[in-house]
Amino acid sequence: MAEQERGRRHVRVAVIGSGFGGLGAAVRLRRAGITDFTVLERAGAVGGTWRDNGYPGCACDVPSHLYSFSFAPNPAWPRAFSGQPHIRAYLEHVTDTFGLRPHIRFNSEVRALRWDNDALHWEIDTTSGALTAEVVVSATGPLSDPRIPGIPGLDSFPGKVFHSSRWDHDYDLSGKRVAMIGTGASAIQIVPAIQPTVGRLTLFQRTPPWVMPRMDRTITGAERFLHTVLPATRALRRGLLWGIRELQVGAFTKRPNALGLIEALARSHMRRAVMDPALRAALTPDYRIGCKRILLSNDYYPALARPNVDLVASGLAEVRGSTLVAADGTQTEADAIVFGTGFRVTDMPIAHRVTGAEGVTLAETWKDGMEALRGTSAAGFPNFLTIIGPNTGLGNSSMILMIESQLTYMADFLRQLGTLGGKVALDARQDAVRDWNRGLQDRMRRTVWNTGGCDSWYLDAGGRNTTVWPGTTSEFRRVTRSVNLAEYTVLRPPRGGPLAAGTKGAEASGEEAAGAEADGVGTGRAGAGGDGPGDRLAAVATAGRTAGPGSGPGTGPGADAAGDGEGVR
Repeated sequence: MAEQERGRRHVRVAVIGSGFGGLGAAVRLRRAGITDFTVLERAGAVGGTWRDNGYPGCACDVPSHLYSFSFAPNPAWPRAFSGQPHIRAYLEHVTDTFGLRPHIRFNSEVRALRWDNDALHWEIDTTSGALTAEVVVSATGPLSDPRIPGIPGLDSFPGKVFHSSRWDHDYDLSGKRVAMIGTGASAIQIVPAIQPTVGRLTLFQRTPPWVMPRMDRTITGAERFLHTVLPATRALRRGLLWGIRELQVGAFTKRPNALGLIEALARSHMRRAVMDPALRAALTPDYRIGCKRILLSNDYYPALARPNVDLVASGLAEVRGSTLVAADGTQTEADAIVFGTGFRVTDMPIAHRVTGAEGVTLAETWKDGMEALRGTSAAGFPNFLTIIGPNTGLGNSSMILMIESQLTYMADFLRQLGTLGGKVALDARQDAVRDWNRGLQDRMRRTVWNTGGCDSWYLDAGGRNTTVWPGTTSEFRRVTRSVNLAEYTVLRPPRGGPLAAGTKGAEASGEEAAGAEADGVGTGRAGAGGDGPGDRLAAVATAGRTAGPGSGPGTGPGADAAGDGEGVR
């Protein structure tokens, strides 16, 4: 009643975003019997990055049958590698099939989230009104907010300027002088798509990418029929695609020198399309393949060899009216500028809008680099889970596999809250987060992403790799199979009544809570604590050990950038 009197709706779970992560979370909640949830979407349609990225040639570089939910297979994919319209249609289909639309609040951008230490819930301010939630699942994704570098004089440019993820379809590029800034996953799709129609295309390249052939083809009607009537064939196809990519992981994470053969194949692919020795030299990377995202294309190199395309092997440094000046001094006239410069991956905007238990934002907590327990929980942010969080990205496989693993973790997180019973929250312990990330960074030292000799979006401003998972998808599935309460602090109201104003609630270690509240009705152990505003009522140290990736207790035996910041996956 108090919530209703304040005009706020209260839900058990609020999900932010309706891309693969958000829709997957919604489906998993419904399958777990949880219907008291809402999905907050800032746009007017579902789809996430596959709604926003509608540039010419936009397609996925992961095979279609691997780039879909295991619980929502699609036997009718038209191509081995699907285009943006087909993937977006798939997400619309998932939304309708699982009855998710009544749960989605469109045109509801989250402006601020604040943890209420007294009520043990999140206060959420959106552009369509306020609400509160016991648990927040952030599925905004790393490829949601474009990054446009601060180029001196850009404001003076008289022509059209837009980012690849905000393509202006009303602007006709026919016959125009177009400058493409960047050579990432979006650019290698855009360049061949627009080259035949533009008057002149100039590509500004800071670093050449490694490009491999794209083994794309039409999936025949007979194949689609077979996958429909015999689901086992579809599952076999998906399994083979997954297995091949799992076998590749060792070269990326443990034996980067083994990637030399792949480099030879990439060079051969270039030689077949680029005859000019000077152009070929400019397009040849000087770092180990895999250090930056490996790109797939059959028509990128041929497009660069066309007479109306110029390659400037230098980044854009300055704009003087309609003249673009590269860092090497090259000057180019342009009518339009298209930025394929990636997204805010290591500085996600949502982090600036989330204020945790200590009154600091997630961005402030992550100022020295993103860290989250099992890629999901940040210390000091109770009941806040991130899908595609720190160190969950992939360099060679489908991010949907990682998302589904995190959804399993989310489901067990909610189950644990239900088992504990009553008003309760789980806050990742700082030592658990630290130990988990220390293990990650130790493993990262020998990976190709850290040793390959390149500067990529995988690395943050401090040079730490806070984006990529240094293992297989099956290992990540094992370490996110269940929540280990020893890695969390259990927050509860104090005994004997509602929370006192200004307090943060009674604390118990996850291990103690697991023992003291096995019947689901306990209150946790409250020790001596401060009684003034802002003091915690108890702080009980956890006796259980925490562990790094692949060895966490309770996770079972043993051990997808999207985009390289410049495209979608």
